[in-house]
Formats: sequence, C-alpha cells, structure tokens
Amino acid sequence: MEYRFIITGGGTSGHINPALTIADSLTEFYTSRGDTCKCIFTGRRDKLEGELVPKAGYEFYHVDAEPFPMKPSGQLMKAVRTMPKGRRTCKKLIAEFKPMAVITTGGYSSVPLLLEGMRHKIPVMIHEANAFPGRANRRLGRKAALVMTGFPDIESYFPTAQKVVYTGNPVRKMMFSKEKEACRKALGLASDEKMVFVMGGSLGSATLTGFVRKALDSGECNNVKFVLSCGKQHQEEFTELSGKYPNLDARSYIDDPGTYMAAADCCVLRAGAVTCAEVCAIGCCAVLVPYPYAAHDHQTYNANSIKDKGGCEVMSDSDVAEGKLLPVIKELLNDTSRQDKMRQASKAMSMPDTSVIIAESIDEVIKKYYG
Repeated sequence: MEYRFIITGGGTSGHINPALTIADSLTEFYTSRGDTCKCIFTGRRDKLEGELVPKAGYEFYHVDAEPFPMKPSGQLMKAVRTMPKGRRTCKKLIAEFKPMAVITTGGYSSVPLLLEGMRHKIPVMIHEANAFPGRANRRLGRKAALVMTGFPDIESYFPTAQKVVYTGNPVRKMMFSKEKEACRKALGLASDEKMVFVMGGSLGSATLTGFVRKALDSGECNNVKFVLSCGKQHQEEFTELSGKYPNLDARSYIDDPGTYMAAADCCVLRAGAVTCAEVCAIGCCAVLVPYPYAAHDHQTYNANSIKDKGGCEVMSDSDVAEGKLLPVIKELLNDTSRQDKMRQASKAMSMPDTSVIIAESIDEVIKKYYG
C-alpha cells in the first residue's frame, strides 16, 4: 500500500527541519512494513523552505501566502488578497496528489493547505514544537484530527482537537550519532584548538552577532576560533570582518549545525524548541540566550527546562548586550570538566524515540480514517 502525505511548515529552520524529520520518519516507518510512502511539501519558494526541502530530496510546490499581522494594516489587506490564490494552488495539488493527510509544523505559509485539507475532509495533523502554540497552529488545531506536542501538559490549548499526543520534538536521526572528536576531525580542528559556535537561528541575531564582534575586538580571544551562523542580513558585515580576523568563520546559514555543535568547546544559541531538542540529542555544551520577543517568553521556558537539569547555562538577551557573556564563555573554555558535565546532563534529556512516536501516532489516525 502507498501512503501519501502533503507536509507544510516554513519561514525558519525551526519549522522546516522538524517537517523534514517527520517525512523521513514516515518513509522509514512504512517502508519497514513493506509499504511505500510518498511525502511532498508546500511553502514559499522565496523562503528558507524553498532551498532546504529540495536539497533534502523532496518535491516542493510553491504556495502564495502572506503573514497575518496582529492589527489592521496594509499587510493585513495583502494577506487577505493572497489567501484565495494560495488556496487554489492547494486545491489543485490535493486533487492531483490525493493525500491521506496534510501535516504541518506551523508558520503562516501552512494556512492555505490546512484550510483546503479541512474543506476536503482530509485529516489535518499538527506538530506544535513550543510550550506556547503559535497562532496558526492554535487556531487551526481546533479541528485537527491529531495534534502532536513538543512539550507535555499543553493539551488545554487544543480542547476540540480529536486527539492530542505528547511526542517531543523531532530531531534528525544523524543528530544522535554526533561525537565530539569525530566532528572536530571532520572540521579539521587541532586537538588543542578551542572553538566557539554561535548561531542566532536561521534568520540571525543582532545581539549574538554583536557579541562575536565584541569578543573579537577585545583581543581576549585571539586563540579561540569563532564559527558564526549570522543570517543573511549580517553576512556582508561579517564577510568583511572575516578578512580582518583569521579566527572568524562567518556564514549566512549552516546546513549541518549539528557537526559544529558537537565539535565546539562551547556553543551560544537561541532557545527555540528544536534547537533545545538538538542540544539534548547531541549532548553539547551550550549557553542558551532566549529570544526576548518570543510569544509568552516560551524560549526562556525551553532553556530553563535544560538548565534545571544541569544541561546548559542561560543568559538573557539584555545581559549579553551588556557584555556579560564573554566572561562566562572564557570560564567554560578553561574548565573542560564543567563542559563534560553539561554535555552528559543535556544528553540524558534526549528523546531518541520521538520520530517513532510521531510516525505511530500518525499511522493510528490513518487507520481510523481509512481502515
């Protein structure tokens, strides 16, 4: 039997990578039973999903969509005008592909597909990564056949969904097998070379970018290599700085951050749900800096859930901006015992069976609908 799914979710790697992991998990799950599985994706070709999904080997279809602002504005009118076009594309795609379910990991670009899925009585399945659901998932989850959550005890946000399951956040399988020494060798790092990996999410972070600049300018880190995933908006600035500082490697986006997270003596990262899950899957030494404008401050909740177990350090965005991060990083770099304890504590929090739980949860709903 062939199982067919349309998967959507985009804008940031926090939506796209879990969606890709779900597709991989479903393919592996059904193939292991002797069935076949085909997953295709929708999103915007001009956003990150338009690059990452085809690179992962999946068919990708562009759907017009615009974000809905919180207050009336010209952007609201643009979003309203764009929606019918996006829905027509999804209607045609559903008619041709005949999916057994549509699955989303969130983001405004998912809305046209989910609305058309509901209209055509196709099971809609949602994975919500954060402790506080985003607007699209929260609203469309009301009629979902299945809601999968990255954190426990958030069922109350989906009181009318047919089924809510705590699955954890899906992390690519390769993350669990990342070993520090092997990754350092792959990156060409010398055994005594200290490396700090800084990543402010797929869109970058002005605060974390500023930290790297100050650390380099301080003259206190000349023996430390900095690898920075800075986002396209900071790329020009750091291409210029890379010429000035031989110990800086700045990229607009890194396809395989797990290798750098595992190889680094210390990482400085935002605290999105998927990043936190990757920190645990890899077992890396990290200082998490929650994004201060996240809804309900959910990134602080995410980060503290790891800190409480000894798996990371947490510092506020404002404290980083005030220059308080560099002394912490220097202390960590000089204390390998502390680094190792953090790695062990974070690794102990990993959930390697999340992908299996997700695939089994989806399959149970498919059986209910199709027998």
